[in-house]
Amino acid sequence: MLSSKTRASVVVVPLLAGLVGLMNLMQKPRFMNFPNVDVLQLLASGMCFGLALSALLTWLRAPRTPGA
Repeated sequence: MLSSKTRASVVVVPLLAGLVGLMNLMQKPRFMNFPNVDVLQLLASGMCFGLALSALLTWLRAPRTPGA
């Protein structure tokens, strides 16, 4: 089982990487031309893809029981 420190780093490191990328994007003048609804949709889509990927990886790493 993962320690609490390892679990926290699994969440914090990708979150920081995503925030750095988002802040970098928000500094570009081209970003200001996007409608707010489109930005919200892109963020929500990215979040859904991230959740789906983490669920897939969790499922793949789960221990298998013979005969199931």
